[in-house]
Amino acid sequence: MENIAKVKSISIWIFIIPFVAVNACLLLITQFHGLFPNSAHVIHNTFPYIDGGASISRTARVFPTYLIFKPAMIFTSFLLIKYWLYNKEIINSLEPNHKNIKLFVFFGISSAIFLILHSIFLGIKFDNDLYKLFRRVILLSFIIFEIAAQLYLVKTIYSLKEKIFKFLNEKILKTKLILVSLLIIVAIISIPLISMPGNTHLKHALEWDYFLGVIAFYLLTFLMWKKNLNE
Repeated sequence: MENIAKVKSISIWIFIIPFVAVNACLLLITQFHGLFPNSAHVIHNTFPYIDGGASISRTARVFPTYLIFKPAMIFTSFLLIKYWLYNKEIINSLEPNHKNIKLFVFFGISSAIFLILHSIFLGIKFDNDLYKLFRRVILLSFIIFEIAAQLYLVKTIYSLKEKIFKFLNEKILKTKLILVSLLIIVAIISIPLISMPGNTHLKHALEWDYFLGVIAFYLLTFLMWKKNLNE
């Protein structure tokens, strides 16, 4: 199963690259203040996964951190597109014309495109309400489409697990299903919180932790497929 090996190898990078990039931005902006020409951009003493002291965009949209964040996210988007296409080939080889193939490919590739757009426009400021709404819609669309793609893919693999049981770890597959379910539940519960004013630190902490949950899906993909596909 050549495409399984490709998915396994690419998925770990979809986890590592954004994880390292985002946390490198956080480390630089909180610990290496001399790198920032504008002292107003630096952040002091925060671990936002817990205290919500800053949003991800706040750490990544200024010079020089955007030099790390933007290329990393755009490259990750490229890997995501390949990831969804490789998964399409895997499912086609097991059950051609499966009803969910078009769904996870559409949502997956669309989410990658939204991530590219978000990365490009991050840090570009216009005092225009329509532009601000445009950026929010892009980010929200990325999240919704990404989670939808993950859900449809996991459901599809789970429905076909008897055909590929020798290639995967079923416990990890179930863990992926639980993870996606939790992401959906958290997203639904968070809607009132996000829409209300205030609670800024809580919103920021939720953003960082949700980011971890989203990319953890790809770490689990790497762990799910067996290293030796001939076992």
